Amino acid sequence: MNKRRPLLPLRDIIVFPHMVVPLFVGREKSIRALEEAMRAGKEILLSAQKRAKTNDPRPDDIFSVGTVGSIIQLLRLPDGTVKVLVEGKRRARIVKYLSMDPWFSVELEEILEPADVDSSLGALMDTVRATFELYVKLNKRIPPEILQSAAQIDDPARLADTIVAHLSLKLNDKQRILETADPKERLEKLRELMEAEIEILQVERKIRSRVKKQMERSQKDYYLNEQMQNMQKDLGGEKDEFKNEIEELEEKIRKKEMSDEAQARLEKELKKLKMMSPMSAEATVLRNYIDWVLSLPWKDKTEDNLDLARAEEILNDDHFGLDKPKERILEYLAVHKLVNKLRGPVLCMVGPPGVGKTSLARSIARSTGRKFVRLSLGGVRDEAEIRGHRRTYIGALPGKIIQSLKKAESNNPVFLLDEIDKMSMDFRGDPASALLEVLDPEQNEDFNDHYLDLDYDLSDVMFITTANNLSQIPIPLRDRMEIIEIPGYTEFEKKHIARRHLIKRQQEENGLADVKVEFSDAALKTIIQSYTREAGVRTLERQIASVLRKVATKAVRDGTSEKYDISARSVKKYLGPAKYRDDRVEETDQIGTTNGLAWTMYGGVLLTAEVMVMPGTGKLTITGKLGDVMQESAKAALTYVRSRAMNLGLAPDFYQKIDLHVHFPEGAQPKDGPSAGITIVTSLVSALCRIAVRRDVAMTGEITLRGRVLPIGGLKEKILAAHRAGIKTVIVPADNVKDLRDVPRAVRRALKIVPVSDVDEVLKSALALEDPDAFHQRLTETILPPDVLMLPPPTLSDDEDDDDSRSSSGDRPTLPQ
Repeated sequence: MNKRRPLLPLRDIIVFPHMVVPLFVGREKSIRALEEAMRAGKEILLSAQKRAKTNDPRPDDIFSVGTVGSIIQLLRLPDGTVKVLVEGKRRARIVKYLSMDPWFSVELEEILEPADVDSSLGALMDTVRATFELYVKLNKRIPPEILQSAAQIDDPARLADTIVAHLSLKLNDKQRILETADPKERLEKLRELMEAEIEILQVERKIRSRVKKQMERSQKDYYLNEQMQNMQKDLGGEKDEFKNEIEELEEKIRKKEMSDEAQARLEKELKKLKMMSPMSAEATVLRNYIDWVLSLPWKDKTEDNLDLARAEEILNDDHFGLDKPKERILEYLAVHKLVNKLRGPVLCMVGPPGVGKTSLARSIARSTGRKFVRLSLGGVRDEAEIRGHRRTYIGALPGKIIQSLKKAESNNPVFLLDEIDKMSMDFRGDPASALLEVLDPEQNEDFNDHYLDLDYDLSDVMFITTANNLSQIPIPLRDRMEIIEIPGYTEFEKKHIARRHLIKRQQEENGLADVKVEFSDAALKTIIQSYTREAGVRTLERQIASVLRKVATKAVRDGTSEKYDISARSVKKYLGPAKYRDDRVEETDQIGTTNGLAWTMYGGVLLTAEVMVMPGTGKLTITGKLGDVMQESAKAALTYVRSRAMNLGLAPDFYQKIDLHVHFPEGAQPKDGPSAGITIVTSLVSALCRIAVRRDVAMTGEITLRGRVLPIGGLKEKILAAHRAGIKTVIVPADNVKDLRDVPRAVRRALKIVPVSDVDEVLKSALALEDPDAFHQRLTETILPPDVLMLPPPTLSDDEDDDDSRSSSGDRPTLPQ
């Protein structure tokens, strides 16, 4: 009679009758099947899955023959799984599946054992016991106590089930034994399987015995390699293929041009490789090492293009401006033409983002006829990224320098080390220190990578590095490079670049190559001034692309390819409201308000300084998100004004009765630097003396306590910002006059540039005075302060003893009233 039982699918295990085994159950459906079995007599059908990886088995995924088991113990674990101890009782076959949710419920038919046992099975049972005894002796994983248990079993069916449970057989082989109902047939199949396993174990024992004899004259590694070789003799390995590979490597080493050190090292490593098994881990490491050394371009070089005219034409076609780096490359080619052996230069191009440093390096490679390879150093903080790992580490590789040279397939490429100022360091080392050898022309001919452990000549490589901030580069590394500063582009240069490169490129990328699109000068000026604020041209290109996408949309809708004229008005229509406001001067001269000039990474800007005077107690307030240097400049400016109070017509103690507030508008923007010193002084004098400052004057310069004006940086960008804002007169330090040659001639002609060496000259040119000469003369006069500030040094009276005056505080001299 058929019975109904819950079903528990098993993975990678088959439970036989009379077998007690613990099971860990985690699937929800299986846990519910156990719960149902506990409620209905504790019996459950245990049947194995055909594939263990199947998480949600269907009836076709489960063997039809299993074992009815009895649950001895069930324990719920904290992680939600269940540990169950079951004992196999009897074989059963699944007749049909009654339900599959929420658990498997099946109708089963029990497979009965034959009632009468053939008397001839006694001899077969003895044979099976003897075979099992031999198997246990060869397989050390089975405890010998099992032999005693097997010897006491008289039932042939139980003997077969007990023995097969302890054999290391495949799942399908065990399932065939389970599905065999006849005890005699079951014992015969079991004997065949054990004999096959015994034959394999004997072969392994024979190999171990053969290798053990040779181990006496060698070490442990040699023993392991010989074991593999003997296995290959029995199994027919890949000896011929390995031999061919060795011969191929020998041929490559013979033909490859490399240094003598590398040649000797490869021959030594290849000799080691011949003695190894091809399947060993050490052989794989050696093969990789030899492949890496052979793949490097030791003496493979490209021929430099020494045609200066052609090189200059390529550089000018690709980039507008950037005269200094172009000039340096042409100098290198000219000297290389005169000198046969020339070390590759190490150039460092420093400038704000988007000015073309990386693309210029590509143009340099094209103009010199060399291969180009780029390595980004941004975020690199491991020294091994530069010099590689030693071969003792698993998965070791050469550093990025050697890997890049392999990629370039040339020993004299243009090698760009991008963002060299973005490196950092941690416990794994300092990559900047590792670059010292790479970028030193006196050392890099013997660069030693940890993985190769060979000297590699980098002296022919033209290294070009890029950085945004020179101060972030360590001084020893900076000392090894030739610094070329690339300033931001002027408005005129941006217009030229847009017409020459950006518009054409964006037309092609937006499908408008065959459509006539014309940007007016006013349109480009509007985009540059109102929609970008940068030193480079990346945002400018994005805004041009945005305009062209609008044009493309209009062209597709209209179905025409007519000419499109982009004006300033259409730019505002396409791009929306302006994102940035122009720097504008005041409409009238203001008291306490002065136009200063500042340099940012986006170029020059107009920076207004405001000073307000209020009744108070001498408090100085400085606002506008200013850095420490700028705050110190404000304090120095106030000290200077106090020292010249008499010349300015102020009372000596004027500062004790007022509070001063110095403010720089646009307070959300950080500001710092000493160049606002004369700007603050001018605003302070204007506010205290109630004299307006000329609205068409802008200035820049650092001050000292004595009123001297010191030179500053970024003069070109600052003067361009003044010209853009409509300023007529620019006051600059006299020591910066030499930098005016970098300013475009048209800008110099449009501005009146006043060089100054002290604050008196600044005030003469900046304040709206009726008689500037008389004011300047008053400033330069020597006006003595009250006598209280000119006290004579303290002296002792004639009748006082010097020693007593030093020892007694009560006898110290007093200042005259």
